[in-house]
Amino acid sequence: MVNLAARRVFGFALPARRPVSGQRRWVDGASIVLYIQRASDELLNVEEGSLYPALHRMEQSGWVRSDWALTETNRKAKYYKLTPAGRKELEQAEKSFEQLVKGIRAIFRYA
Repeated sequence: MVNLAARRVFGFALPARRPVSGQRRWVDGASIVLYIQRASDELLNVEEGSLYPALHRMEQSGWVRSDWALTETNRKAKYYKLTPAGRKELEQAEKSFEQLVKGIRAIFRYA
């Protein structure tokens, strides 16, 4: 669940606290956590202890890349950006999830 939520976050144009290389889609982990909470109306609460290992696995898979930069408060933070392979994985995950929801709805119609 956390992996899917994290991948979905990178599909949106989130303004980073401080863009890296002039691009807006670089996002730090703390911003991802806040975004997930706000976008889900506080229904999803991703702990940073779950998010960072997921981001690391995503980076190892080539779905995100990362870079270090300073936040607005001059704290060093790692920023992440979805790669083309990550975009493809995101699209596949969304299709898979839509199929799952479609199947569950079909089951509920006959309940």
